[in-house]
Amino acid sequence: MTRPVIALTMGDPAGVGPELCLKAAAAPSVTDVCVPVIVGSAPVLQAVAERLDLPVPDRIVPATNADRPDGPSVLDLDNIGPADFTPGEVSAACGNAAAEFIRCAVAATTAGRFDAVTTAPISKKALNEAGIAFPGHTEMLEELTGAGPAVMMLHSPRVTVSLVTTHLALRDVPAALEPGRIAHVIRVTHEGLTRILGRPPRIAVLAFNCHAGEQGLFGDEEARAIVPAIDAARADGLDVDGPLPPDTAFTPAALDRCDAHVCMYHDQGLIPFKALSFKGGVNVTLGIPIVRTSPAHGTAFDIAWQGAADPAGLIAALDLAARMAGGACRMIN
Repeated sequence: MTRPVIALTMGDPAGVGPELCLKAAAAPSVTDVCVPVIVGSAPVLQAVAERLDLPVPDRIVPATNADRPDGPSVLDLDNIGPADFTPGEVSAACGNAAAEFIRCAVAATTAGRFDAVTTAPISKKALNEAGIAFPGHTEMLEELTGAGPAVMMLHSPRVTVSLVTTHLALRDVPAALEPGRIAHVIRVTHEGLTRILGRPPRIAVLAFNCHAGEQGLFGDEEARAIVPAIDAARADGLDVDGPLPPDTAFTPAALDRCDAHVCMYHDQGLIPFKALSFKGGVNVTLGIPIVRTSPAHGTAFDIAWQGAADPAGLIAALDLAARMAGGACRMIN
């Protein structure tokens, strides 16, 4: 089977992204299923490789090169060097460079040069210091592709969660819960998981309030927004349960009854997900016209450029991108 070509953005240069990209691009478990192309800064990658004794892909080409690579490569933007920042520290220079890596990868994938995008972690603070008004990858990808609303889904063989709201203050979540948005998240979760699993998924929708609102005693979000969205999804023939009390939704028995949980806010989904699947969890952006995956962890500035970063999450993200792009894949769900 033809291996898909995947744009692998380097992430924040001061974080673990450069190290993880080098390790993943050299891993047989990655090169067996896809062609990884690191979209980043060759000088930074070479500095990390020299410090940690890691291999750099043999082929380094400028970002203007329009060829479709047939082996592990570096697409070099050469927009930042190791003298421009300090590893482990937030900087505007790194935020700006990381954003440029993403823009380049998305544009090239949209144009058909790559089959998918996998992103190494970025720093939201660094983006902010660079004057880039996105709270994260999801929102940036939505604007760059001109599609959406984008949906953040975290996937692993053990548990999958999708988020109705993402990087939003908790006090602002109730006003953001509306039937159309929740129904959209249910629908694209169904479509994305059908693509991954090869069958229609069983989806559990969580309540917003404790005890699922206790029939309105603890809030009206369930009756006002969540139940209508569930009814709409069921009318479309989707297998949906809920709204479920959040405190029992992730017990072993509950996990066995469904393939995914639709969660109302960021930590409602990410706390149980990371407790169960932190190491190999994959962040998938749904609702946009390209495949995008990422590891479920952050920049890990505390161990940046030290050789201690575990590439398991990035390897899982590349593996899942290969599956979703139609290539061979080893991950078993």
